[in-house]
Amino acid sequence: MTNLFLGMGLVIFASIISSFGALFFKYSSRDISKNILMILTNKYLYFGVLFYCVSALIFVFALKFGDLSTLYPFVGFGYIGISLLSIKVLKEKMNDLKWFGILMIIIGIMLAGFGA
Repeated sequence: MTNLFLGMGLVIFASIISSFGALFFKYSSRDISKNILMILTNKYLYFGVLFYCVSALIFVFALKFGDLSTLYPFVGFGYIGISLLSIKVLKEKMNDLKWFGILMIIIGIMLAGFGA
């Protein structure tokens, strides 16, 4: 059981890292144009890819510690992470429906992940 909790923790950590990748992708979108050179020199795009790759490697390692069907629901923490980062960093607004959606994600994670 300890291994399963380690796997869950690693998946949650990987999801948080991927949230930062999404944040960098948002920053990179500000400078995206039809000019391929501008795309290839966009540092935020590379940071986003780096965070996603690191997240994927951690996720693959986490799969050693549990079943995919048990661990994968914890990827949902990425949605929560990016919502919170969007509020804090990008100053985006959350309405009641979005907060309700986050609550449903948490309930879904608990039902699917802890129902092992």
